[in-house]
Amino acid sequence: MSRVLVTGAASGLGAALVAKFVAEGHQVLSTDVAEEGEGTAYLKLDVRRAEDWDAAVAWCEQNWGGLDILVNNAGIATGGRIDVETLDEWDRVVDINLMGVVRGCRAFAPLFKRQRSGHIVNTASAAGLVHPPMMSSYNTVKAGVVALSETLSHELHPYGVTVSVVCPSFFRTNLADSIRGADSAMGATARQLIEKSPRSADDIATAVLAGIKKKQFLIIPDRPAAMAWRTKRFARPLYNRQMRKIAERARQRAEPTNG
Repeated sequence: MSRVLVTGAASGLGAALVAKFVAEGHQVLSTDVAEEGEGTAYLKLDVRRAEDWDAAVAWCEQNWGGLDILVNNAGIATGGRIDVETLDEWDRVVDINLMGVVRGCRAFAPLFKRQRSGHIVNTASAAGLVHPPMMSSYNTVKAGVVALSETLSHELHPYGVTVSVVCPSFFRTNLADSIRGADSAMGATARQLIEKSPRSADDIATAVLAGIKKKQFLIIPDRPAAMAWRTKRFARPLYNRQMRKIAERARQRAEPTNG
């Protein structure tokens, strides 16, 4: 039985992961920005606040004597054309989706080093591996999470610490509710892709837990994400054509011709 902390646990993939861990008999500390949670042990944690992370480390040490699995899952959806999305929107997504993960890893690394054990699981996205147009900010932060995870997989290996990074494509969740910003057309497209996906958060969570058990570094939990990643790696000209077709369709929508 492992001791597990999950951020962004109140909904979406976080809630699905918590349910899977609990069903398998693990001890789970659910964390989110809400004041109160339901079901498991709960702690309010805003991933933007270093003091909240310090409190989470203290809770784990005082109540459990340590931690086995840290799941940095909290995040928001964003995106937009480079000349439409604002710099304030960039600041927000970097602070939550990238620096939130950095803060979590930094907070728990000393504990994991002392234990000579631990498993960090960072939720990135297929957007961290493949980079569609009109998603500059989201692609950038998710690629950053992938890079951070790979770095730590080497850096913490001498201490017996394992690192995994999760890279799903679109799946049904309330993540679309976090979309806000100047590029409303891009936001509407992203919402449609999320809400019409045939995959659920539960489907993704099942694959993620299987990857954690195998201590996989790169966990790609669905076929579309895996196919996109393979296309980029092994058929780059095809990948480039696909990305540029997406960009051209977006240009035509943004600049309709007058007949």
